[in-house]
Amino acid sequence: MTGVMDAIKHHATSVAPLPTVTPGNTIEYQKSGDVGNRTLWVVFVLMMLSSIAFYAMAFRVPAQKRLFHILTAFITTFAMISYFAMAVHDGVSYNEIIIKHAQKHFPDTFTTVYREVYWARYVDWSITTPLLLMDLALLAGLPGANILVAVVADVIMILTGLFAAFTVEEGPKWGWYAMACIAYLVVVYQLAFNGRGVVKGRGQKTATFFSAIAGFTLVLWTAYPIIWGIADGSRNLSVDAEIICYAVLDVLAKAVFGFWLLFTHDSMSDTTYSLEGFWSEGFSKDGAIRVGDDDEGA
Repeated sequence: MTGVMDAIKHHATSVAPLPTVTPGNTIEYQKSGDVGNRTLWVVFVLMMLSSIAFYAMAFRVPAQKRLFHILTAFITTFAMISYFAMAVHDGVSYNEIIIKHAQKHFPDTFTTVYREVYWARYVDWSITTPLLLMDLALLAGLPGANILVAVVADVIMILTGLFAAFTVEEGPKWGWYAMACIAYLVVVYQLAFNGRGVVKGRGQKTATFFSAIAGFTLVLWTAYPIIWGIADGSRNLSVDAEIICYAVLDVLAKAVFGFWLLFTHDSMSDTTYSLEGFWSEGFSKDGAIRVGDDDEGA
C-alpha cells in the first residue's frame, strides 16, 4: 500500500504546474540625458548673447527706428527664459501613454510610457512666433487685417500642438496635430501669397530680401511639425534627439534670423520704419509713422 502511494505521489509531482501568474504591466521612462541637458544650457547662453547683441544694436539707432530691433530682441529674450526653465527642469512634465500588447493565449499586457514634454517650449513659441511674424509682416508691409489673421492662426497652431503633446489617445492626438497643420497653412498663405504680393510695392531690394528671409523661415517652420510627429507623436525619436533638433531650429529661426534681419535692415533705408509720437516721445506729441530715409526728428 505504501509503495502505491509513493508511486502516485511521484507521478503527481513530475508534471510542472501550470502558470498562475501572467506578466504584468511594464513601465518605461523616456527622458533627457546629459546630452540633452547640456544642449539646453548651450542654447540658453546663445539666446542670452543674441539678446544682448540685439539690445546693443537697438541703442545704436534713434528710438523712432528701433521697432525691428525691439521685436527681435524680445524673441531671443523669451527664448532665453524658456531654455533656462527647461534646463533646470522647471518647464517639464510627463505625459502618460498606455500601450496595449494583445496576447493570443494569455491576458493582454500593457506598457506604460512616461515621456517628458517640455511645455515651456510651447509657452516660448506662443510668444516668440507671433513676434517673428510681426517682423516679417512689417517688413512686407502687410495690412493689419492680414497680420491679425496670421498671428491668430499662429497661436492656434501652437496651442493645438500643446494639446496634442499631452493627449493620451492616438485618435484625438493626431486630430489636434491636423488642426495645427491647417493653422500653419494659413500662416504660410499670409506670408507666401499675400506678403509677396504686397512687398512688391516697397522696392526690388526689399522684395528680394523679404522673399529670402521669409522663405528661410518657412522652411525651418515646416521642419517643426515633422520633428513633432517623429518625437512626441509616434515616440520614435529619443528625448535627447528631440531636444537637439528643436535647439538647432530655434537657433536658426530666432538668433540667426535676428542677425540677418537687423544687419540687412540697418543697411537698407527703404525697410526702415520711423515711429514718432507716443512710441518715442510719450504723450507729448501726436503719433506718426513714416517709411524711408526721412531723418526728421531722429
